[in-house]
Amino acid sequence: MNWKIEAEKWRLYEKLDETLKQQLLTESGNEVLLEDSFYRDLSFGTAGLRGELGFGTNRMNIYTVRKAALGLAQFISSCGEQAKDRGVVIAYDSRHQSSQFGLEVTKVLGHHGIRSYLFNELQPTPLLSFAVRQLGAFSGIVITASHNPSEYNGLKVYGEDGGQITSEAANAITGYMESIEDLLSMEVADEETLLQAGLLTYLDDEMSERYIKMLQGIRLGGEFDKELSIVYSPLHGAGGKLVTKGLALCGFTNVTLVAEQALADPDFSTVPYPNPEEQQAFDMALQYGERVNADLLIATDPDADRMGMAVRDVDGEYVFLTGNQIGALLLNALLENKSNRHELPRNSVVLKTIVTSELGRAIASKYNVQTMDVLTGFKYIGEKIGEFERDESHAFLFGYEESYGYLIGDFVRDKDAVQASVLIAEVVARYKEKGQTVLEGLQQLYEEHGFYEEGLESITLKGQKGMAMIEKIVNYFRSTAFVKASTLPHILVEDYASRQSTCVATGQQNPIQLPPANALKFKLTNDSWFAIRPSGTEPKIKFYFGVKGTTKAQSEERLIELKKAVMSIVESI
Repeated sequence: MNWKIEAEKWRLYEKLDETLKQQLLTESGNEVLLEDSFYRDLSFGTAGLRGELGFGTNRMNIYTVRKAALGLAQFISSCGEQAKDRGVVIAYDSRHQSSQFGLEVTKVLGHHGIRSYLFNELQPTPLLSFAVRQLGAFSGIVITASHNPSEYNGLKVYGEDGGQITSEAANAITGYMESIEDLLSMEVADEETLLQAGLLTYLDDEMSERYIKMLQGIRLGGEFDKELSIVYSPLHGAGGKLVTKGLALCGFTNVTLVAEQALADPDFSTVPYPNPEEQQAFDMALQYGERVNADLLIATDPDADRMGMAVRDVDGEYVFLTGNQIGALLLNALLENKSNRHELPRNSVVLKTIVTSELGRAIASKYNVQTMDVLTGFKYIGEKIGEFERDESHAFLFGYEESYGYLIGDFVRDKDAVQASVLIAEVVARYKEKGQTVLEGLQQLYEEHGFYEEGLESITLKGQKGMAMIEKIVNYFRSTAFVKASTLPHILVEDYASRQSTCVATGQQNPIQLPPANALKFKLTNDSWFAIRPSGTEPKIKFYFGVKGTTKAQSEERLIELKKAVMSIVESI
């Protein structure tokens, strides 16, 4: 794409959105920004778009949103009139232009005779997934950039099962989008016309009340300390109502909401990043926690699909848990509870991603429960649940990923921070009832199953040159030259692009029974491993690490050594 020609086309377009027109005029001499804004089309990743807000084909704006909506509209139309009538559920979070983008989607869909159900206020991603299933809709869309900084927004597309769309559907939508020749002249319908024609319906609190009732089914039940003191922050996002209602439903009334962060603020003005994976996001919750002597701090990201937490140690200091540790605690509590009640189905299965801790597999094995790995991305967990429903081969129990995403009840088909918040409160309360801290419970799991330790390194490389460097790094690690030159004790190399697993010692190859993906995993001696994966929605490349030791000190040392060995290779490329 010739970015100069495209930029000039936008500049001369008389009906260009006024805000974008002013931005273009202001930045007319900024060639670096103009090139990055127009050198390519914003890519439709594993389930949608995500990018910085602004003018251009490589930014989130009403035109790129309309383009994605038109691609979806053409896909739905190809599936017949019934698909069009079943329609699309649309939700949005608190980000800049989220509500506008949600309405733009309905206007594109409505122009093509497709029914839309649009929430009348910001709502979490899990509720979108739930509503698609409840309404029997053909598809769903949520306008969000999840935990990204305030200058980002995005659009995720969901299938009729309430899970993120399959790769086949994503490829079809991408094909339709690529056939759109003029980004600026797509036709849209009028909101009032759609309402009168019955093609637009606004959803109110009734749907969220249905969802809240379903939370009863995921509870552990039994005796626990309902006076547990909880501080909760929605980080200026959409989780506030559902999380607080869910906690109250389960008997937790001693809940303090971080008032400043309960406000829907698209600038996320009280946090550097609205990401519960980052300890800085808890700065205000920590202040509240000290003030009310809270046992548990919880935070959810803007669209409330990720949940992070902190608890007190024996000295009363707050300690933050990783996504892998939270997942292990949730999983152990669920399996222990079901086992004690003799409610574990014979064909139970736990789902985790290829870069999630092996501690979960060890815990599940204790209860004779199978663990299956899927590709990174919760869409693959949702797909597996659907497979199990169709062939009745397994009973889904729990799904999680290291990046703070968890799913307990399958009435939702994406990660659900509301479910996770309710269940972790019960877990913490149960330990307190027994006179223990959660950290003591986690220590017991390590002593029983081994001291697992994980780490993540992420490198951001923006622009055309950055994308080229990411590709260069991945290609080097994928080459046979890397393994031959490496001093690391390789046992197995898993290439998810070629879907081949190679034994380093013998060269024997075996197929990987997963969809293709641009990712690599290297399994080493001593139960260590590392994986490499470029992000599908951000200009990042991520390096994941996992080790196991007989003591905490040993596992920490092994993790430091492994990180150092791998990242020194990256620096040399």
